[in-house]
Amino acid sequence: MAAVEYVKQGRIAIITINRPEAMNAINNDVHREFRGALIDFNKDDNLWVAILTGAGDRAFCAGADIKEFKPGPLETSRPAGEFISGDAVKKPIIAAIHGYCLGGGEEIALECDLRIAADDSKFGQPEVNVGYLAAGGGTQRLPRFIPRAVAMDILMTGRLLNAEEALRWGLVSRVVPREKLMEAAMEMAKAIVARSPLSESCTKRAVLEGFNLNMPEAMQVEKKYANITRASEDFVEGPKAFVEKRPPQWKGK
Repeated sequence: MAAVEYVKQGRIAIITINRPEAMNAINNDVHREFRGALIDFNKDDNLWVAILTGAGDRAFCAGADIKEFKPGPLETSRPAGEFISGDAVKKPIIAAIHGYCLGGGEEIALECDLRIAADDSKFGQPEVNVGYLAAGGGTQRLPRFIPRAVAMDILMTGRLLNAEEALRWGLVSRVVPREKLMEAAMEMAKAIVARSPLSESCTKRAVLEGFNLNMPEAMQVEKKYANITRASEDFVEGPKAFVEKRPPQWKGK
């Protein structure tokens, strides 16, 4: 059985962490197969958006499999092989979160561009409980995405947030009933697929590249990506389709 299921449905990729018996904890197999799926998704021009979720009813991902923890420098404790983060993927990724989203699981969700949570979701970075810290990007991404005081509370006490708290602090953009989670994620994915893939990619890059720059520098990043879209076939097709009152035929170039 694959540790990560990777399914392509038209323009949409669905990536499912598949260790429900272990609350989808991240072991070496999950790490390798998940990153492999991201690499393929990034390279496949037929795919325009991905949904990341977890198998079973208990967890999106409960974090790293503690049984595989090994002392030593971080570089030697992680499995070798080609690595890509969600930030580096050029296309949108949606995290469809339910149950426990903890530790490395929350850090993976933070790599995604959009996060939808089921109403039974629990978020946290409990690494301090076992003498570690949120070293999969948690100490860096979380304070950038939510207020620093709230991030420090989560990172230093190990406490959990429920779905409504996560929504209040902007950790997720939507909360839906558990039984509606994948339906809501698919609706969001289809909304993205209906837009120009070049525009979506340029929007993602503009946001990420400009995020920590001062405003004049960030506006130059925005201008760079605006000019890329304005030189594209999609920029010709979009207004033309609007005037002709028909769905646009996007080419992504």
